[in-house]
Amino acid sequence: MRIGVQELVVILLIAAVVFGGGKLAGVGKALGKSIREFREEVKDDKGSEDKKEVSRENED
Repeated sequence: MRIGVQELVVILLIAAVVFGGGKLAGVGKALGKSIREFREEVKDDKGSEDKKEVSRENED
């Protein structure tokens, strides 16, 4: 199931009604910051797993 342009417009209109125009910008900013932090944590977690694998290989 894919979300098309029409569905996104409806979602944005509903969000604008619920949150109001001023708060909608703040919600978008917070969402973007959360996504960015999540990606950084996932990247850091993968890096630490790679280091663990290298240290295990060196122990053998």
